[in-house]
Amino acid sequence: MIIEHTRRQRQPFLTPIWLLALTVLTGAVVCAFAAWFWVTADSTVIIVVRHAEKVMDVGEDPPLSEVGEARAALLARMFGDARLAGRIDAIYVSPAQRSRLTAAPLAARLGLTPVVAPANDPYGLARRVLREHPGGRILVVGHGDTVPAIVAALSGTKDVPPIGALEYGTMYIVTMPRLGHANYLRLDY
Repeated sequence: MIIEHTRRQRQPFLTPIWLLALTVLTGAVVCAFAAWFWVTADSTVIIVVRHAEKVMDVGEDPPLSEVGEARAALLARMFGDARLAGRIDAIYVSPAQRSRLTAAPLAARLGLTPVVAPANDPYGLARRVLREHPGGRILVVGHGDTVPAIVAALSGTKDVPPIGALEYGTMYIVTMPRLGHANYLRLDY
């Protein structure tokens, strides 16, 4: 009888300690998860451009014209500082020579090898870029008909305006946050 009485007296005393320990442990786990999420919640930034101006009437795979080479050099000056923390991490190009030549000066300045990806699968390219470079900064060099499709695949927006036949200086900057909706900005360079 005395043992039963003693057990009842200890139980109210030990229950608050047990609940306090569980509360502290739960709070520590929640704080650790929130800290991990805050540290790893980088946005992925994808810069999508059309290849630079090409030589007209030279065949199926023309090289860049002088104006196109100047535009490729401008792209390298804009994003080619390897000392900056926010530098380009990867470059994706289509198999076309004009696309590879547009990215070549920037790739040389950054010491990167461009990844050649099919130009006819914008959704596959978008998935690949996001899977392989989460939280990174990526340049994608496409074509007049593929750039709007790539931006639409990345941003989930269907109303991306088309690029004109002689419009080579259009740049899209697509920001993909870990949580929330993607946004894009259209610029001329």
